[in-house]
Amino acid sequence: MKVKYTLNELLIIVAAREIHDDENVILGVGLPTVSGALAKALHAPNVNLMMEAGIIDFEPLVKPNHIADVMSCRGFSYSTDLFSTFTTTYRGFVDVCFLGVAQVDKFGNVNTTVIGDYFNPDLRLPGSGGAADFIGYSQRTVLTMRGGNFVNKLDYFTSPGYLEGGSARDDSGLFPKGSGPSMLVSQKGIFKFHTETKEIYLAQIHPGISLEDVKKDVPWELKIDENLTETTPPSQEEVSFIRRFAPSEAVGRELATELGFANVMKILEERQKAK
Repeated sequence: MKVKYTLNELLIIVAAREIHDDENVILGVGLPTVSGALAKALHAPNVNLMMEAGIIDFEPLVKPNHIADVMSCRGFSYSTDLFSTFTTTYRGFVDVCFLGVAQVDKFGNVNTTVIGDYFNPDLRLPGSGGAADFIGYSQRTVLTMRGGNFVNKLDYFTSPGYLEGGSARDDSGLFPKGSGPSMLVSQKGIFKFHTETKEIYLAQIHPGISLEDVKKDVPWELKIDENLTETTPPSQEEVSFIRRFAPSEAVGRELATELGFANVMKILEERQKAK
């Protein structure tokens, strides 16, 4: 039987498939933690999941509310401080990190700071946090884009991808050789970066999405893999895990908020009738 799923679920599952057993993985709050929990539960039982604030090798129980939420874990191997977690990254011990993007350019540079003019913004965003450090020094980075945009020029340069492209990142001498974003996952497809030019290209397209749907979101002439394939759909086991572990991530934050508000109103009405 064909498995029904949302695009949010597909994005989480594709990201989870990029986590391999025995890797050290830095996770932020939200989608990345759900992907990490899914990977550990289904195909990477020995992965070392780490929270930014220093909760190391944790066993997920529910989705964390913040970067030091020990109450969201069944347990963890040990805890340290923020400085030690960052130092672990600087020394090259982090295999993969996950970053959400608000804006991304063709070379994987990321804005999560502000939309519009910095001093008179249309929208103020959370900022860098540890993002610039993690994409700078993790061995590879998976970018996720749920509501962001591809742009020719970032409104604010928050985190470094491949800078001006080509060998610019390695030539800068600021980052480990060979590091940088390895892919970007959106609700429409999977994008990777050319080994030489470092320009982003479409590698896989999600089921039910047309090439035109993808291209209309990109303000430059998007390169397409000559062997473009369709993303492998989720299994029932993958979808069921997400709906059990983090149902709000399955439907998306906007709908989850709407449903939550509706549920609260229903409870209040029932209490009012009971009086």
